[in-house]
Amino acid sequence: MAKQAMVTAAVLLALSAGTAEAAFWVGRAKADITGEAAEVGMMGYASLEQKTAGIHMRQWARAFVVRDEASGRRVAFVNTDLGMVFQGVHQAVLAKLQARFGDRYNRHNLVLAATHTHAGPGGFSHYALYNLTTWGFNRATFDAAVEGIVEAVVAADADLKPGEILFHHGELHDASANRSLLAYERNPPAERSRWRSAIDPSMLVLRFRQGGRDVGMINWFSTHGVSMHMNNPLISGDNKGYAAQYVEQQVFGRLGQTGYVAAFAQGNAGDMTPNLFLNGNGPTYDEYENTRQIGQRQALKALDLLQSAITPLRGTIDYRQQYVDMSRVLVRPEFADGQQRPTCVAALGRAFAAGTEDGRGPGGFEEGNLSNNPFLARLGGVIFDTPRWLADCQAPKPVLIPTGLQQPYPWTPEVLPLSLLRIGDFAIVAAPAEFTIMAGRRIRETVAGVLGLPLERVAFAGYANAYAGYVTTPEEYDAQHYEGGSTHFGRWTLPAYRQQFHDLAVALRDGRTVDPGPTPRNLANEQISLQTGVVLDNTPIGKSFGQVERDAAVAYRRGDLASVWFWSAHPKNNLRRGGTFLSVERWDGAGWRRVASDDDWQTVYRWVRIDPVWGTSQARIDWRIPADATPGQYRIVHYGDYKNGWTGRIHGFSGTSRTFRVD
Repeated sequence: MAKQAMVTAAVLLALSAGTAEAAFWVGRAKADITGEAAEVGMMGYASLEQKTAGIHMRQWARAFVVRDEASGRRVAFVNTDLGMVFQGVHQAVLAKLQARFGDRYNRHNLVLAATHTHAGPGGFSHYALYNLTTWGFNRATFDAAVEGIVEAVVAADADLKPGEILFHHGELHDASANRSLLAYERNPPAERSRWRSAIDPSMLVLRFRQGGRDVGMINWFSTHGVSMHMNNPLISGDNKGYAAQYVEQQVFGRLGQTGYVAAFAQGNAGDMTPNLFLNGNGPTYDEYENTRQIGQRQALKALDLLQSAITPLRGTIDYRQQYVDMSRVLVRPEFADGQQRPTCVAALGRAFAAGTEDGRGPGGFEEGNLSNNPFLARLGGVIFDTPRWLADCQAPKPVLIPTGLQQPYPWTPEVLPLSLLRIGDFAIVAAPAEFTIMAGRRIRETVAGVLGLPLERVAFAGYANAYAGYVTTPEEYDAQHYEGGSTHFGRWTLPAYRQQFHDLAVALRDGRTVDPGPTPRNLANEQISLQTGVVLDNTPIGKSFGQVERDAAVAYRRGDLASVWFWSAHPKNNLRRGGTFLSVERWDGAGWRRVASDDDWQTVYRWVRIDPVWGTSQARIDWRIPADATPGQYRIVHYGDYKNGWTGRIHGFSGTSRTFRVD
């Protein structure tokens, strides 16, 4: 707590400094995008066994809008607590924003990026590969992401005020490790020596101010969202979600500034793990403590850079965007090995099935076994045989699944959005995949060279606007580790991306338009779901919804764990997006005041199925009482919604624990 108090005081002192004349109009906002909190396969680890069963932290979309008053152009950057931003989400968000704003926000000036948490519900892709472990498409989770992102952009647009954006950069060395070191070491020694490290420690910070008041920040740093393990059933923003919550609540919230928005964005994190022990753990052997520590390390470094961010961005706003069929790119000799090289129809290699140190690969694919997943049978004729021409193109990858040849639609997208934003003398590269650190470095260097910017003025935003696996360097690809096996378009995938981003940068620099490229397919009406909905909810005879089954103790000390079990119902009945399944409340002498919800680090909402036939379930709520909690009288309230099996109607309910004392 002493360290936290010192950080808060230092931030308060630094942020009281004066401001320069407004250069941009800036707006920021956040909105809830939390999906289905029970019985939905989770996105990231490709595990059939990992299903949601509660919430530790909610998922959020954090939106930033910047407008250049001179030109009238604007850009929007949205950071989401999602595993990936799938192309269907991007398409749906664009359609809703167009219906509201016309062409104000479009594919050219809107970037949706993901933190890559592996602790969120899945099934929100329109491409089959990413819905295999969820048994198809989950409409409610998809809608929660789309509606929340749109709400965040709309609110950020309404928040536009004269302001400025300040910049700083630094390095963080104790929040990531290279999980694919042998592949990384295949890169040229001279290139590796220039970077001095097998991790990418660079951290970039944009500080947003309105009228001399700090209102938000965007931070870019590369480390995977896998501090929470693959057997975790609780929704969580993982380490970047904790970092954002720490800055917003523990620092600015304690300064009385509850509207501050802190986005901890992902970079070129393809081979960067937060598990410093390289065995799925680190810096401890407790996943919650790892999430907290890795998140706090990012937060504290970001706050240090924030306080020193005094250099304003200068210049105008501009952008270029293009759809590219990445399976059909001819790479020019200067971006390859001196010869023209083609990319390939998408395919995954055997290393994809093996997985990484952070988690095993998806079950069933090692031998092409389809028996455990009926979703595969519904997809039609599944192709595992690889034609010679594709095997030759993808070499030295031993192809396991030719995803681009599946029928009636490819299992992964090939027409992908590439975006380049410029805010004054700062550029954001938005790429639809997870690039290894060396792959991302080469892209950043290419763009920086064309635009004449220092490298630290080019941010790499991975997992943006669509998702098509990994991107390694050609040298790393030859090793065929997990990342190489998951590089969809063959050995020349990275050179193809470099070429396309180079051309976008040239067009941006020279003020030229670019060919929009082919229109990506929209598969919104082609989705299959084998998920069963909620049939009914019940309680045991003699019990009622919201009734306490195990109550709180009469009194606790600070640091203790207060637990209450309620008879409850399925959280799919109402996702309570923008709300909460729980409320920890303190009596302030005049009424009950909420001090924590299901988004707080100290609380856990667990949903437990008791009898699947009768339809009974419990909500088990834990509150770890903070060390600085105000002594007094408290209670825990649970909110839920049950489905009547006779009428099919949904009814809300609540339940309240006994009042207990905290000393």
